[in-house]
Amino acid sequence: MPTIYYGTMTLKDFLAKGDRFAAENGCIIKEVKEGYARADMVVTEHHLNAGGVCQGGAYFTLADIALAAVMNSRGVLTFGLENNIVFLKSAKVGDILTAEATEVFNHHKIPYVDVRITNQQGDLCCVVTGIAYRKAVNLQVDGLEI
Repeated sequence: MPTIYYGTMTLKDFLAKGDRFAAENGCIIKEVKEGYARADMVVTEHHLNAGGVCQGGAYFTLADIALAAVMNSRGVLTFGLENNIVFLKSAKVGDILTAEATEVFNHHKIPYVDVRITNQQGDLCCVVTGIAYRKAVNLQVDGLEI
């Protein structure tokens, strides 16, 4: 299996620098360990839809960076195949959203992950499930996080 080597970069750094869309939208990976990741985002005016609440794509972007961290935490380059998202509670400007992604099934080719997005009060705002495809490429980084 070929290997992509990223030198002295951790998986957390690789995703934080490489996923420019998530970074430009304020998504910050806070924790990565094998089978688990957590990312945060503060809701700003930039994230609002026409109804004045957090736009669905902002929730999805936050969930997606947490999904990417979990799915790549096994050291194999992995890309999303399908996701399902359910919106449960609206977020407004100033809310701090936290996405906690947990690997439910560690299949060697098609892993399955659940993401729960909560606000600063711990209210469940959104749930995302996802499956991905692990390519035949090792992702060699220096650990998962700093």
